[in-house]
Amino acid sequence: MLQIFNLFDHASANGFQERFETLLRCPNLELERIISPAGSRSELFVQEQDEWVAVIQGEALLEMAGEQLTLSRGDSLFIPAHTPHQVLQTSQDPLCIWLALHIHACPPLSST
Repeated sequence: MLQIFNLFDHASANGFQERFETLLRCPNLELERIISPAGSRSELFVQEQDEWVAVIQGEALLEMAGEQLTLSRGDSLFIPAHTPHQVLQTSQDPLCIWLALHIHACPPLSST
């Protein structure tokens, strides 16, 4: 049976913690929906995999590689592996909802 998932369903704040929900997982890809409560500030991330993020609602202020960036609804950003990045603040009304695509390294093709 086919099932529809609406990205805005159940998108309320969950206390003061960001909520990470895996929507799709494949061997080299993982797609998450992230719901950030107002004023969220994350830890500093330095990840082994590339990441592409898109804001689908609200706004977020990020720091990446020493530069501050504001992402608004519809904005996306590619974050290369091993690049330090941190969410400094997110909007209150509306809450910030993101999509994050984690792109894990693909093993090299064999020459056989």
